[in-house]
Amino acid sequence: MFDHRKLERLRARYSHSRGDEVANPAFAKVASEVFKDGDVRQAPYAGIATLLKAPYRPEVAPDFIGIDMALYGIPMDLGVTNRSGARFGPRAVRGVERVGPYEHVLGLVPSGDHVVVDVGDVPFRSRFDLAQAHEDIERFVAAMVAAGTVPLGVGGDHSVTLPVLRAIGRDRPVGLIHIDAHCDTGGSFEGCKFHHGGPFRQAVLDGVLDPERTIQIGIRGNSEYLWDFSYESGMTVIHAEEVELMGVRAVIDRMRRVVGDGPTYVSFDVDGLDPAFAPGTGTPEVGGLTSAQALAILRGAVGLDVVGGDVVEVAPQYDPTSNTAQVAAQVLFEILCLTAVARNRSRI
Repeated sequence: MFDHRKLERLRARYSHSRGDEVANPAFAKVASEVFKDGDVRQAPYAGIATLLKAPYRPEVAPDFIGIDMALYGIPMDLGVTNRSGARFGPRAVRGVERVGPYEHVLGLVPSGDHVVVDVGDVPFRSRFDLAQAHEDIERFVAAMVAAGTVPLGVGGDHSVTLPVLRAIGRDRPVGLIHIDAHCDTGGSFEGCKFHHGGPFRQAVLDGVLDPERTIQIGIRGNSEYLWDFSYESGMTVIHAEEVELMGVRAVIDRMRRVVGDGPTYVSFDVDGLDPAFAPGTGTPEVGGLTSAQALAILRGAVGLDVVGGDVVEVAPQYDPTSNTAQVAAQVLFEILCLTAVARNRSRI
């Protein structure tokens, strides 16, 4: 039977309530952060486009002092071996309006307790020189690390992760959670070893990445013969079809055992997803992860010592739906949440 008295109670309580008037204590805490500047907020599609709608402060780039997590773009795709276009990835991800500020699975508002800023793009001295571009990336990220700021980048092709790891792993090699269709541990290609198919081989050889604490998830395609280094160095490889057979929970358990308690970097190539979910990338491979699987795996890393991350290989011109950029923005937000939890733990 319909409860008219309950309806009257609901009308009395909610008919004229504001957006920040929330009964559930956990939700009320989130609402207090979201509505801290009042009930009227800027429309998500208004203003200057920034990564995750974070404040845009490129002027802080020389020292990064006072920033907990720096969101930054790496518009460079000189290392691609197939379709170019990932240089436009940061701009596309900045154009995504509705991601965050609340992560409903983890129950987090990462910007609530941390200073999160879009610091702009890596300033490149040349648009033509790959080796020089890597030097510029390493210098830019090293300044963040020196300031105690967590770097969260948007590429760009996957070669950009090598100079980032050089900056982050300079004092001690880090572990790696790597979601991708490709292991990216290939050797020299047409006289160059710094292309997007080999950053993690070079990072191990440089002594900045610990292969025993590296897990690669979603691997597939016709190039596995190029990734012998992953197996020889001791990396853990989980193929895309194994994710389906094992189940996400088992993948998460394996991931947590591999990386352990040490500092860990997260690198997410959007071609780790099936092209049905992320067609806007330079080297698509059918049979990949679903977006739900990928997000669940990332959330499974909560509580680990995540010291940085990136989302790479977004080439928006191959995706008229803009879904690839939407997924990339959500992944960036998930990695931001992981670093926020890790930073909170380090404060205890």
